[in-house]
Amino acid sequence: MEATRVSQPPPEVVVAGHICLDIIPTFERPVTLEPGKLFKIGPAVVATGGVVSNTGIALHRLGVRTRLMGKVGDDLMGRAILELVRPIDPDGMIVAPGATSSYTVVISPPGVDRTFLHCTGANDTFMADDIDYDRLAGARLFHFGYPTLMRSIYSDGGRLMETIFRRVKERGVMTSLDMSFPDPQSEAGRVDWPAWLRRVLPHVDVYLPSLDETQFMLGQKPANELARQLHDWGAGIVGLKLGVEGLFCLWKGREYHASCFEVNVVGTTGSGDCTIAGFLAGLLRGLPPEQVMTAAVAVGACCCEAADATSGLRSWDEVQRRIQAGWKRRQT
Repeated sequence: MEATRVSQPPPEVVVAGHICLDIIPTFERPVTLEPGKLFKIGPAVVATGGVVSNTGIALHRLGVRTRLMGKVGDDLMGRAILELVRPIDPDGMIVAPGATSSYTVVISPPGVDRTFLHCTGANDTFMADDIDYDRLAGARLFHFGYPTLMRSIYSDGGRLMETIFRRVKERGVMTSLDMSFPDPQSEAGRVDWPAWLRRVLPHVDVYLPSLDETQFMLGQKPANELARQLHDWGAGIVGLKLGVEGLFCLWKGREYHASCFEVNVVGTTGSGDCTIAGFLAGLLRGLPPEQVMTAAVAVGACCCEAADATSGLRSWDEVQRRIQAGWKRRQT
């Protein structure tokens, strides 16, 4: 007798774009790296990183049906990435023969801001046709992240990113975009980002970069001015991650700010991606802006309670109970 295949429900969200393997050494004390010296460190945390993993796994933990779309090589690191994301989506990754998988060494000693040593790898060759648009069937939202670390996406003035979002919106799916800080000395750091954004943002319903990234691209202006400029260029909802200062949002002409929740910070890797996951999860639940913002900074705070991006995450209900129990907010 032939086995009956159980059909899977359609996803609510598809998360696509940059994916890598994060290698995060643990430090017993602050260090200043100097040539020719050896520093004793602890075990390394090895986890997937990048928006596909961080935001995708966070959404999954929050109870949102999620599919993943990324690109890896057929090397050891690629196999590790596939193994780690398989429980979320076993079919989402493209394996490019002969390509190097992306990885990041995260230097995050206590009391010192993070430093990233990053190899973009297979992400540089990601193209519009690498999106399986048929897998968007039934999805409500398509989230793409880190074009600043994907050469094919950032190097053509935004035409490839525009094509991806056009194809997604033709299927009636809402779009969301996140960025990362480009290396100022790299090719990505020299891109005409204002022109790139003017081309892409008319096809973006929710734009959620950080303030630092946006100031690098558009100049040292305050968050509210930058948000209005991005909205004028076509973005619908604009949210700017402010680090320890929380989250700013321009939503239907109104400005909102959410301060961070207090936690014992173990690491901040992936906190911005998880903040976005909380935002998107609240948005999909139809919550009002204030509650969406609160959910965003709450999920971001949970992320900071672990060294990697996802170990500290909780379910949606657990996060809400923690908020309702009087979780203290950071004073700004």
